Amino acid sequence: MMTVFILIKRNIKLFFKDKGMFFTSLVTPAILLVLYTTFLGNVYRDTFTSAIPEMFMPDEKLIDALVGGQLISSILAVSGITVAFCSGFLSVQDKVNSSVKDLLISPVGKSVLALSYFAANLISTLLVCFTALLICLAYIGAVGFYMSVSDVLFLALDIFILVLFGTALSSIINFFLSTQGQISAVGAIISAGYGFICGAYMPISSFSDSLQKVISFMPGTYGTSLVRNHSLAGVLSKMQNEGVPEQVIESLKDSLDCNLYFFGEAVDTGVMYAILAGSAAVLIAVYIILNALKKKAV
Repeated sequence: MMTVFILIKRNIKLFFKDKGMFFTSLVTPAILLVLYTTFLGNVYRDTFTSAIPEMFMPDEKLIDALVGGQLISSILAVSGITVAFCSGFLSVQDKVNSSVKDLLISPVGKSVLALSYFAANLISTLLVCFTALLICLAYIGAVGFYMSVSDVLFLALDIFILVLFGTALSSIINFFLSTQGQISAVGAIISAGYGFICGAYMPISSFSDSLQKVISFMPGTYGTSLVRNHSLAGVLSKMQNEGVPEQVIESLKDSLDCNLYFFGEAVDTGVMYAILAGSAAVLIAVYIILNALKKKAV
C-alpha cells in the first residue's frame, strides 16, 4: 500500500510540474471564460430577454446572474472531462519515454501501477476542477449570487461524479495510446468535440430531433444537465418569485437543458445521477478488466 501512495504522489507532482500538461488542462476553462464573457454574454442576454414577455421582465441583475450561471455550468461541465484527459496523459508519457519499463524493473506490480495512475489522475483533476469551481463562484458573486448552500454542495457532487466518469473514460482510452502523436490527436479531439456533444457549448435543444436522440444516449449529457440545474436553480426560482410565469421558467429550463428528455420522456435528476454514476462504475470495471487481461497476457 505504501508503494501505491508513493507512486500516486509521484504522478501528481509530475503533472503539476509539467507545465505543458498542466497549462493544457487549463486551456478549455480559460477559453470558455474569455469566449463567453467577451463575445457570447450579450448573445445569451438577448436570447433570454427575448424569451421573457416584457411585462414580466425581471431586474437586470437577475438576467446577469442567469447568463453567469450558464457560463459557469458550461465551464465546469466540460472541465471535468477535458482536464481528466490531460492529467491522464501522464501514463502515456511514461510509455513514450520508457519510464514504465524503469518502474516495472523495481518490485512494482502492473496492477499497482495502473491503480496509481488512476488515483493520481482523479486527484489532480479534482484539484483543478474544484479550483475552477471556486473561481466560478467568485464570478457569480460579482454578477449576482442566488445559489443556496445545497445548490453549491450538489454542484460539487456533480463535479466529483463527472471527474470520476472522465477519469475512467480517459484511463480506458489512454490504455491504448503509446505515442506523442496519439496524445496530441486525442487531446485535440476531446478539447474541440466534447463540449458540443455534451451540450455545454450549444444547448442540446438547439440541435435537430434526430441528433438530440443520439446525444441522449451519452452519459456526459446528463452530467451537463445536472451542473446546469444546480448552477441556475437559485436564479430561476428568484425570477419566478419576482413574477415571471411558471410556463416561461419551464421554457427557459428547456432551452438551457435543465430539462432533458429521452425520446420525449422527461428525465428526473435522480435518474441523471444514476446514469452518470452507473456509467462511471461500468468504465472503472472495464479499466480493471483491461489491466487484468494485460497482466495475464504478459
